[in-house]
Amino acid sequence: MIKRISLVAFLSLGAMYYAQDASVIKNTAEVYSGSNFGGTAKFNSMAGSMGALGGDLSAITVNPAGTGVFITGDVSATLAVQGNKNNSNLFGKSFESSYNNTNLGQVGGVVSFETNSNSPWQFVNLAFNYSTKNLEDYVQTPGNSSIKEAVQYDSGGTTVNDFLVYNGHAYDRTGTASNLNVSLGGNYENKIYLGAGLNFKTAELEQSDFFQYQLQNLGEYAYYQKQYSPYRESSNGFSASVGIISKINNNIRLGVAIESPTFWNLTRTYTEYGFNSSDNVVYGIYDETRKLTTPMKLTLSGAVVASKNFAINVDYTLGVTKPKYKDPGAFPNGDPSPEKQLNDYFSSDYKNTSDLRIGAEYRVAGFRLRGGYGLEASPFKNSSILAYNSTGVSGSYGLNSPYVGKRETLAGGLGYDFKAFYIDAGIQSITSTYDNVFYGGDYAVTADNGYSVQLFNESLNAYTYGDGLRNETSIVSKIKNTKTNFFVTVGWKF
Repeated sequence: MIKRISLVAFLSLGAMYYAQDASVIKNTAEVYSGSNFGGTAKFNSMAGSMGALGGDLSAITVNPAGTGVFITGDVSATLAVQGNKNNSNLFGKSFESSYNNTNLGQVGGVVSFETNSNSPWQFVNLAFNYSTKNLEDYVQTPGNSSIKEAVQYDSGGTTVNDFLVYNGHAYDRTGTASNLNVSLGGNYENKIYLGAGLNFKTAELEQSDFFQYQLQNLGEYAYYQKQYSPYRESSNGFSASVGIISKINNNIRLGVAIESPTFWNLTRTYTEYGFNSSDNVVYGIYDETRKLTTPMKLTLSGAVVASKNFAINVDYTLGVTKPKYKDPGAFPNGDPSPEKQLNDYFSSDYKNTSDLRIGAEYRVAGFRLRGGYGLEASPFKNSSILAYNSTGVSGSYGLNSPYVGKRETLAGGLGYDFKAFYIDAGIQSITSTYDNVFYGGDYAVTADNGYSVQLFNESLNAYTYGDGLRNETSIVSKIKNTKTNFFVTVGWKF
């Protein structure tokens, strides 16, 4: 069924949620709730698994007690080359897109203070670490001629029956996210390391969501942009963390860290489409603010330091709460707010996230050889949705990992310690697969060939004019995402 566009639309996906905020569901999990903000080459080449080892500027973001492990001052900077490739497959046809970005992925430092020899506190250290990650994500999905809508238009005084055929879709997100961590740590008798940190996070992104229709007989086309897009979003967040590392003996270390929920303030500038008295599309640019709380995280770590030459670390991070938006209350007509519907969706379909990481390092004189593996579960439950099949027939479609899929990380790297100076290099390959849900919801034509077509309205059993669509059936493509990241860190110990 297609209806004229309205200001508020709803779509069922396991639970009711705000259709125009479908991308918000993905961003909430991927941008705001994620913990991986990049870091040093050493940290990344061990898949971010250093929670019980510490002694690295990026490791303090996992467990601030790692700040207390330092016995000298240390400063470092990291160059990050981040590559992203998406393959979107729809009914056997696929499009692939790839892109690379290079930026300063990390910079940080620690100042180490050795205490009085009579004190059980051997060192008290103050550290900061700033890291960034790229948010660019472009997904292009091919068309399917079986998915089409009945239309009529006038051609030389003759009414022509035709079809608008779905001819492809694109989702485009650009931007960056960052985390500034400031931590204080102490070393108690070289047996217990304590730490506390503050995290100041930011995210800047822009995104659009549109598809193309083509008149089956004439070949003319029109582009339809999702209601409330394109939009820009600027956000800042804050969290606090505490941790402890205990040296059980010379070979075994255990660590525990807790990061509070992150409290985000989001400001969005979006485009809203409507109609004038002549039934033509008009639009306005508006701002809105939201408050979001993302999950508290608990990290358990264990490390085996077999010798001065070899160490292996295991981290397990569990999200112990769920994302939640501040609800401003229902609309005057009694309809629930978008935030309320988002919260309902997260309450029913969001899982407590889990992340397992394993990292190891082997030393030979000044050389360092590192490797790591990570497995992060999908944050969303399997569910079902009304979607088209390959023949253009709508029906129930089972979703497996919607929006954000299970992610596997393989990592490795090399380093060399020149005593005062060191240089490290690392590489990561992160792969995931997920169901890409689109097309359902409200759209407005933003570019066409000038043809005035009448869309068939099933509820009225008639053709009506209008440049807006309400698609109550979605399309689902299979996405395989591969991120290939390179890191080079240079540092100085003093």
